[in-house]
Amino acid sequence: MKVNLMSLLSGLIFGIGLAFSQMINPDKVLNFLDVTGNWDPSLALVMGGALSITTTCFYFIIKRKTPILEQKFRLPTRTDIDKSLIIGAMLFGIGWGMAGFCPGPAIASLGMDLLDPFIFVGAMLAGAWLQGFVFKKR
Repeated sequence: MKVNLMSLLSGLIFGIGLAFSQMINPDKVLNFLDVTGNWDPSLALVMGGALSITTTCFYFIIKRKTPILEQKFRLPTRTDIDKSLIIGAMLFGIGWGMAGFCPGPAIASLGMDLLDPFIFVGAMLAGAWLQGFVFKKR
């Protein structure tokens, strides 16, 4: 129960941060990505702030013997860069550049009473299902 409550609280704080920073506004994101046109560098400050907080906190968290609400840390073990990672990163970037949404902000913007986030999240879920279906066959 504690883990679920903390997950909900973390998600709410993350969503509020996305809304406050305007990362849920696709026009703001697209203007940030348009470095040769109407470039808006303000999201670089948001990303820089998030990165500095994450790296600082990660340094202290990883020094603990165990997480606060779990039995052990579950960190990635792979360090290689393979074709699947590169293709996935390219698809993520293309989708972000076309729609102005990435998964977190798209889900956070579902409460804005707009159609675009629902279309994006639906397409994202369909793509995830299709990827699982295709690679399960291999």
